[in-house]
Formats: sequence, structure tokens, C-alpha cells
Amino acid sequence: MSDTDSFIDEVNDEVRRDRFYFMLKRYGWIAVLAIVLIVGAAAWNEYQKAQARSKAEALGDAAFAALTLQDTEGRAAALSAVETDSPRAAAVLGFLTAAEQVEAGDKSAAIETLNAIAVNGEVPAIYREIAQLKSVTLQGTETPVSDRRLALEALAQPGNTLRLLAEEQLALIEIEENNPQGAIDRYQAILLDAEVTADLQQRALQVIVALGGEPDMGSAAPLAGSDGTPQADTESK
Repeated sequence: MSDTDSFIDEVNDEVRRDRFYFMLKRYGWIAVLAIVLIVGAAAWNEYQKAQARSKAEALGDAAFAALTLQDTEGRAAALSAVETDSPRAAAVLGFLTAAEQVEAGDKSAAIETLNAIAVNGEVPAIYREIAQLKSVTLQGTETPVSDRRLALEALAQPGNTLRLLAEEQLALIEIEENNPQGAIDRYQAILLDAEVTADLQQRALQVIVALGGEPDMGSAAPLAGSDGTPQADTESK
């Protein structure tokens, strides 16, 4: 390589170096800002996770402390006093509170607690449906049949998760109104439903037989009960 070529290479290297430093001075702040933003976002995310974890632990500790009280009235009062800004957690606390209120003999308070969950639009739909079903079940004959039927028919609509349980309650209303054939028809429809569970199938079979009907399983095979025993075996014992 000649001296001229070496000189040209050195000049080119110097030009590239000057251009690099120029670009760094002009746009380097963008890279620095990007790094700061990335690090800041990661730190904020970890902070948020720590805050959520801390709130969850505090909520769990408060609920556990309430459940360790000796008397049911005290547990119900302590659970209802626990505060949370999460609608889902509030619904769970409401279910626990209602259970303790029922155990304490305060059914009206339990119904009120469940109704509050059922009408809370911020709570997931499945929680609202469970609360409404539990509330109607607790109300029993103290609430007019027409009101209970209306609520249950809404829960029994196709697509609702609790529709078969609502159908079972509607069948019980038929029995309450001295309409055994109506109850048998509803239980028969439950038996033939593809989504029926083993326990519900067992209850339906038993009630149909108790009402003097003959269960028709169609082409469906009896499901195993909660103890693992096939339904047909259970009925034959």
C-alpha cells in the first residue's frame, strides 16, 4: 500500500469518526431517553406488582382474621367491615359474609348482602348470577312465587352458566304449587340436557321417582355420582 492510499484511509476514518460523534451529539439524547423510559417503565411495573401483592396480602389477612373469630355474628360483622377497591374481591367477601349471616340465623341480612352483589354491574356476571340464585333460594316461600319465578326464569335462559340449577329451583316451585307433572317435566328436561352434572342428574332421578314418574334417560348413559358410583348402581341399591 502506497503512502497516498494510507493517507486516504486515515482521512476516511477521521471523517467517519467525526460523523459518528456529530450524530451522537445530535441524536444521542434520544437513545438516553429511550433507556430512561424502559428502565422507568420496568421499575413502575414492579412497583405496581408490589402494591397489588401488598393489597392482596392485607385483604387475605383481614378476611382470615375475621373468619377466626369464635361467634358467627362476629365473623359476619368483621367480614362486612373489610374494605377493598376490587369488585371481584368485594363479591367474594360478600359471599363469605352472607354464609356467616345465614349461619347466625340472620337470613334477611344474608339476602340483602347477596342482592347487593347481584345488582353490582362492576362484578363479573357469573358472580351476579350466583348471588341472585342464592338469594332466591334463601327467600323461599317468604317471597311471592311470581317474583321468584321471574328471577329464576331469567337465570334459566340459554347460555347462562347456572341455567340448570335455576331449572331445578323452578321445578321445586312447581312442587310447591302442587303441580307434580310440571315438576316431572322440568326434571325430565334436566335429565336429557347435555350439560347436566352427575349430582344434579341424581337429584332429578330421585325426585321424578318420588313424584311417581318414570325417568327417561333417552340415549344418555347415567353419570358417575360424586362418590364415583355410576348412577344406575346407586338407584338399584
